[in-house]
Amino acid sequence: MSVSTSQALDYLEQLPVQTHRKLYEQPSTVLAIFRCMLPHLAKSIVMGMLYMPTPISSPDLDAWFRPSAAKLKRSSLEILEKLHIVSQKQLDAVKHTAFTLSPGFAKSLRQALEGSGTHRSFGVPAPPTSARKVSVAELDDYARIQWESILFYMVGSTVGFHGGGGMARDIGKGTRSLLEAGDFVGKKFGGGVGITRTGFMFVLQDTNAQVWSLLIEYLKHVNQLGMSETDVLSFLFMLGSLELGQDYSTSTLSPTQLQMLIDLTAFGLVYRTSENASTFYPTRLATTLTSDSGALSATNNPHDHAPAPSGGATQKGFIIVETNYRIYAYTSSLLQIAVLSLFCKLTTRFPNLVSGKLTRASISRAVQTGISADQILSYLDSHAHPQMQKSVPFLPPTVTDQIRLWELEGERLECTDGYMLREFPSDKDYRDMVKYAEDLGVLVWKDDGERKFFVNRIEQMQEALKKQGQRRAR
Repeated sequence: MSVSTSQALDYLEQLPVQTHRKLYEQPSTVLAIFRCMLPHLAKSIVMGMLYMPTPISSPDLDAWFRPSAAKLKRSSLEILEKLHIVSQKQLDAVKHTAFTLSPGFAKSLRQALEGSGTHRSFGVPAPPTSARKVSVAELDDYARIQWESILFYMVGSTVGFHGGGGMARDIGKGTRSLLEAGDFVGKKFGGGVGITRTGFMFVLQDTNAQVWSLLIEYLKHVNQLGMSETDVLSFLFMLGSLELGQDYSTSTLSPTQLQMLIDLTAFGLVYRTSENASTFYPTRLATTLTSDSGALSATNNPHDHAPAPSGGATQKGFIIVETNYRIYAYTSSLLQIAVLSLFCKLTTRFPNLVSGKLTRASISRAVQTGISADQILSYLDSHAHPQMQKSVPFLPPTVTDQIRLWELEGERLECTDGYMLREFPSDKDYRDMVKYAEDLGVLVWKDDGERKFFVNRIEQMQEALKKQGQRRAR
């Protein structure tokens, strides 16, 4: 499961059952969740139950799995139950439970798979006109410029860059407010804004994950704006099912979705010839929302479009780091140069090359901004030049160790947000929960003697603790 999909799934799991039921009225939403949000085993469970006339008992469901897959079955069912796709009920005649699909989800999924119904949830193509169609290349270029403008606002404003090549355009008051609300940028002393640790982590993500991060922050504020959360989610999932290069009518959109078109145009997810146009074009940023495909083509990705030098650097690998801490970056992208400026002292710039040096001062400045050594190393590693990729590890160990030491000079503690669980009634209860947390990958720290441990996520742990308490009460 990709990072972007995981972000969307985490958000969906927190929604109440009433919201899920309204979402599942739209076949496009149901199909998007089924295709992109569910693990493979959960999909198999749903498809196995989709055309069953009656609920399936727990023993019959167990017969579908090998005993060794019990853990995978349990985690898949937990996801389905959190999304209110599958529910349990007690059978009267026996002590077994039975599982059944949500009627609304099952109906919409059947309609999506069979092409039945008159729901129009997959968009209404605009009728043919004599007006010139916008090409896919133009849509890609528009999406790239809009998205790079947002990234450059975050990074360029931090290092004092003023932009160029289309990057200096105003991203809009609403987008600026959203970036501040999501803690992607913060107010600097003396005025202006600067990138935060969260913002730098945002920049390090692939474009699809970046888009979902911003959209989830957008979703958190829709109620304050008087918009319907269900309409917003349904429209986003619908965009993921649309065809790139096709224009669609706005006639079937709700007032919330019409307002969204204005906001999504600013993000680069939607292109409109004018604010009052009766049609819109989804860009590649939108049509890949519910897929693992790259949100922008290689030539348009903000991290990947630097021209390849004669030395053979590919578009993805453009940074060379030497053992003397010198850096050479084969790029002409102002965005890439601005990112490097966050933690590197740049000294020379040529048409397709910049050079600089990692220094104590440049790393300390980055750490004070909120950027960690791990984030810096991750960026350098993921953009290493092919020549550096011939050795393992890609980065010189002396450079890696020194960056970490420079970070430690000014930061002795690492903060992790999470939850402390303690006061377990028995050692067995404690160890069962610790093992469950380890299996989920959320365990950060534990103290067996004191029967307490720390996790960075609590949602699934709450369900497990609730079930554990119910078992003790019997």
